[in-house]
This record gives sequence, structure tokens and C-alpha cells, in this order.
Amino acid sequence: VMREEKVFYVSDLDGTLLNSGQALSAFTVNAINSLVGQGMLFSYATARSYCTAGKITQGISPQIPVIIYNGAFVLKNGTQEKILSHYFEPKDVQRIWRLLQDHHIDPIVYAHIDGIEKFSYCKDRTTAGRDAFLESRRGDIRENPVEEKELCRGEVFYFTCIDTEEKLKPVYHLCKKDFPCVYQRDIYSGAQWLEILPRQATKAGAVVELKKLLGCDKVVSFGDGKNDISMFDVSDECYAVENADPELKRRATAVIESNDNDGVARWLLEHWQK
Repeated sequence: VMREEKVFYVSDLDGTLLNSGQALSAFTVNAINSLVGQGMLFSYATARSYCTAGKITQGISPQIPVIIYNGAFVLKNGTQEKILSHYFEPKDVQRIWRLLQDHHIDPIVYAHIDGIEKFSYCKDRTTAGRDAFLESRRGDIRENPVEEKELCRGEVFYFTCIDTEEKLKPVYHLCKKDFPCVYQRDIYSGAQWLEILPRQATKAGAVVELKKLLGCDKVVSFGDGKNDISMFDVSDECYAVENADPELKRRATAVIESNDNDGVARWLLEHWQK
């Protein structure tokens, strides 16, 4: 007897599963919960932390691990147990930090310090983009303003730089040869971001690992941004929402309805077979 093909469905969050109001619509929540209840293997792959992704996806609960920080970690949903982790080598942290200093860029540095997740930044510096980001994270228990010499403490796994294109672009070109980088405008604020990740950390790598772990034959992914390109490259089918980056649309199996029209949920309701 032929075994049923096991398919792993994975969606980006911002601009894809979430609407423009950074929320899941009731329609999407109901559709996904109903399909997961019938046995669909569904999860998300996001640039967000578990902290902010968890808040925003409260209505749905993937029964399988989730991919956060663009693939730096794969976590069990609920217990937050790490299934896959990628950290920078200390020498790489120093190298990136020196490069950012040379270009007068103030990063936000994500690390586990004594096992606790923190994002650190120089408290006596100020840049418009960074400060707007911090304002949106007020009251976040991970916030850690420090003296410059303390900035790269702990096990570092992510650098976020928010600044002008003139300042960030040269650094992006220097970093991308050795590290996975995401260089794009924030879809909500329009600010230019450069995110630098450990060598092995990509959405693609995390998706491939999770596919193996789940014993799946096939991956179907959904996305909207440049940081979804690597994930699309390792998928058997990949769908870009109508509002996606043109480059991603060109690589997609097909273009589906937009994030504000519940594109992912509608596609799944139509195509998922038990």
C-alpha cells in the first residue's frame, strides 16, 4: 500500500499570515485551527522572537516546533525547548562589532546572558530608527541598556541594525559573504534594516531540519519578503502573497491572495487534503 505523502506547511508571519494590522484575522485563526485539528502539519518561520511571535499568534497553536529569529532557533511551541540553536562564534561577534563601529552603526545585540534572552544596546547613543524600534518594545523584559563595553556579552545570536541606507548598505555587502543577512525595509515603519545572523542560521536550514525531524516528504511554504527567498529555495511548492516583494513573486510556484485577504488560510482550506 502506498503511504500517504507527508507534507509540512510553513508560513512567514509579518506580511504573510498576519494582516497589515500585525494581527491574525478570525478567519485565519479558525481555518488553521480546524485544519491542524484534522492533522495538518503547520508551523511558522519568522524573524520575530518567540516573545513577540507568541503574543501575536495566540489564537493558533502549532502542534509542531516553530522557527524564530529567521532560523537561528527552532523551538517546541509552548515549552520553548530549543530543538536547534545557532550562535555566533566569539571571534565572529568581535569581527562584526568592529565592522559596525568602523561604520558608526549602533546595533541591537540579541544574546542569551546567563541563559536569559536579552537585547542589548548602548544606552548613551541615539538614532531615530533604533529608538523608534525600542519605543515599540517598551516594557519588554528582554530590554537591556548597557555601556558600550558590555554590548556583546553572553551567547550572541543576532544583530539588528536600523539606520540609513547609505550607512547600512556597505556593511551589508561586507557581511553577506560570510553571514546570512537580511537587508530590507521594515514593512510597518519603512525604516531600513540590516540583520546579521550566525553562519548556519537561515529559514531554509531550519525548514530542512524540521522536515527531517517530522519525517515529511514535502515542504509547502508561504511568504512575502526577501528573507523568505532561502525558504522558497528548499520548498517543493512555494506561494507568495499578492502583497509580496516582486523578487519573491518571481520565484513562487504561484501568487495567492494578499495577507489582508487571508491568502494563506484560503489556499490551505482549498488545497489541504487529509
